[in-house]
Amino acid sequence: MKSTLISMGMGLLFMYVAFGMYLYLNQHQFLYFPTPDTSSGYPNMALQNGTQSTNVIVINEGHKNAILYFGGNAESMAGSAAYIAKQFPHLTVYLLDYRGYGKSTGIASEEALYKDALTLYDTVSSKHERISVGGRSLGSGIATYVAAHKEVYRLVLITPFDSVVNVAQSIYPLYPVSLLLKERYDSLSRINSIKAETLIIFAQNDKVIPKENTQRLIDAFDKHALKVIRIQNRGHHDISSDEKYYKSVQEFIGEG
Repeated sequence: MKSTLISMGMGLLFMYVAFGMYLYLNQHQFLYFPTPDTSSGYPNMALQNGTQSTNVIVINEGHKNAILYFGGNAESMAGSAAYIAKQFPHLTVYLLDYRGYGKSTGIASEEALYKDALTLYDTVSSKHERISVGGRSLGSGIATYVAAHKEVYRLVLITPFDSVVNVAQSIYPLYPVSLLLKERYDSLSRINSIKAETLIIFAQNDKVIPKENTQRLIDAFDKHALKVIRIQNRGHHDISSDEKYYKSVQEFIGEG
């Protein structure tokens, strides 16, 4: 009996360690899901960062105010472009293809995407009076980074989280996730550096981002500079199908 229990314990330990190694070695594949290179029908702008070229789709060129939008980890900017253009006809919108996504070269990483996002801001800021920033899911972590380092008029966070580490810890509670993960996307740590009025939109039935991870982020903001909207009967992926979604963003950012 004792030897059987020891064997079972060793087997469980082996499976625990093996799955932990699997998570560690494949973490990039869990976080990034590159989208194919397809045509959006809108102009493209190339940002050069070292040897890599980052593509930006430019919608409704020539307006005095702009939105920089950072999508989810599997969101196609080319696929979203036409619908976004209809929602914000009086604003220029810049959609960033992450490295390895769409027409962008290279491999996505937290450091690289932050660098590309700041380069985009610096490249277009002189063309506009006001710049608002929006980010969905993974992109919310990039949006908070830009808002913490640059002058932003309005910040919109859609299905956001406090940090990737905390989200992963809630999914894999038995593992020391903070030691395993290389990417952090720690929005919670930079809330005090964000001066822009902020709108957080989350889905009632979000099965991807645990509610507690969104709530921690909400609780960290100054309530006088924060508006929170819950989209009823929608999940992480179909939140934008509710008419309240875009209407809320339009009202918050304004006509431009």
